[in-house]
Amino acid sequence: MQGSAISSATVAFLLAFPALFSIVNPFGASLIFAQATAGRSQREILALSRLVAFYSFMIILISVWLGGKVLVFFGITVSALRVAGGLVVAVRAWNLLQSPETMEAKKEKQALQGGKTVMAPNWSDSAFFPLAMPFTVGPGTIAVAIALGSGCPPDQPFLPYELGVTFAAVCVVAIVWVTYSSSEKLVSFLGVTGTRIVSRMAALVLLCIGVQILAAGVQGYALQIWHAMK
Repeated sequence: MQGSAISSATVAFLLAFPALFSIVNPFGASLIFAQATAGRSQREILALSRLVAFYSFMIILISVWLGGKVLVFFGITVSALRVAGGLVVAVRAWNLLQSPETMEAKKEKQALQGGKTVMAPNWSDSAFFPLAMPFTVGPGTIAVAIALGSGCPPDQPFLPYELGVTFAAVCVVAIVWVTYSSSEKLVSFLGVTGTRIVSRMAALVLLCIGVQILAAGVQGYALQIWHAMK
């Protein structure tokens, strides 16, 4: 039983970590975060990074544990959720592969909010909105988190699976905290070209994961039809 729980948690982590990491894209986001925090002291940047990471984790955590239950309450099946989530992820990944500059401009607009983020007198005013949501954790991330939280296979224990997904979220948010805290150094080290290379590699992984989630949803519908025909 213990081995089954560990196996379930490991499988969940190996599925959830690349999915969440790819769609959050901490390295690409850190470039824009550096612009959004221009003029702030290092102490403020560190505190803001910690607060943004905390808010981002809470949004992902709620989506993983409660998002699927809320949708099921409204009559939305897990298969429908997987199909929709897979499509959202795949389309986002495809757009990032084809035109990363457009996605960067959109992210920058979300983060800066017409200069309000940079000019906000109190750094904490912009921690939740727009830096945590929708800049760091947007609709795509929420859709992925809900799909992952609702994706426990029938033959695996639920709690270890959810804990594996949660631990993946912890790891991703920890990377967000580190990259945001050292965003200026990261920008100097990677540069725009290096960051775009990392972003495109992450987008390719994300595209594969989106197709996998979509396929799981289609498989769920196929099994329902098969059982109905028996």
